[in-house]
Amino acid sequence: MASFDIDALRAIVVATDLGSFARAAIQLGRSQSAVSMQLKKLEHQAGTPLFTRQGRGLVPTEAGESFIGYARRIIALNDEAALSVGAAAITASVRLGLPQDFFDDVMPATLTSFERIRQTVHVDVCAGENHGIAEEVRAGRLDAAIAFFRPGSPAEGEALCELPMRWLATRHLEHTPPRDLVPLVLFNHPCLFRQATLGALDNSQTRWRAALTTPSLPAVWAAVRSGLGIAVRTGYGLPEDITCVGKQLGLPDLPDIELRLLRAPGLSPLAEELAEVLRQETLTRLAATPEARIIAAMR
Repeated sequence: MASFDIDALRAIVVATDLGSFARAAIQLGRSQSAVSMQLKKLEHQAGTPLFTRQGRGLVPTEAGESFIGYARRIIALNDEAALSVGAAAITASVRLGLPQDFFDDVMPATLTSFERIRQTVHVDVCAGENHGIAEEVRAGRLDAAIAFFRPGSPAEGEALCELPMRWLATRHLEHTPPRDLVPLVLFNHPCLFRQATLGALDNSQTRWRAALTTPSLPAVWAAVRSGLGIAVRTGYGLPEDITCVGKQLGLPDLPDIELRLLRAPGLSPLAEELAEVLRQETLTRLAATPEARIIAAMR
């Protein structure tokens, strides 16, 4: 029975997350040849190739993807065991993901509450584009996350609430009908808000133009605030100088969007604690949002 080296497991997990064994070597403070030797050792023990070359990089084989999932769980349990007896040579780490909409309140509240019960645990936070969060959880690169979904989409995760989408603009455009083409401030494709925006306008035969496209929510608010165009988001965390303008400007109705809690498969007890803290802090803040229709029960 093979006995896999924990440092080698850690090396291939870091390499997978960073997309490069060269970058993994830098982060781990090892030479690239040393990391390559660790990979070869693991492949020899596993008896099958774990990575295949693609261009200048290496990508996991089917066996490698399965193996990396186990490697993450082994590392998490190893770090948790070391932490429990005060023998941790490194800080145990858990990984949290959330859309940019919740970065100013849910994220710090979750980290503060989690730190109260696990003071020596490192939390790696990814506040990225919504469409990539679910995939990161499925792949085990995030332990727990919240993400937007279309209501009624295939069951995945735990539904927390539904929020209505809103047409949003700076206050000085509140009573100014768009001229000919509706100027839009959009997120990069793919994006659920972008899809809903364009679908609603096309169905109502409303002409539009893309005024600005960006992957950044702060950039969306800056563009709207500057009067460059109209955006679609929920009313959650809305800046004070931006307002809902759909009815005033005669824009079509928009659908609701669902917020769900996602957990990676095979969570360690430590990561499960993080997921529960994220759940509670998210629900607490949603409960104070009049437009939110809460689905999940507080525990």
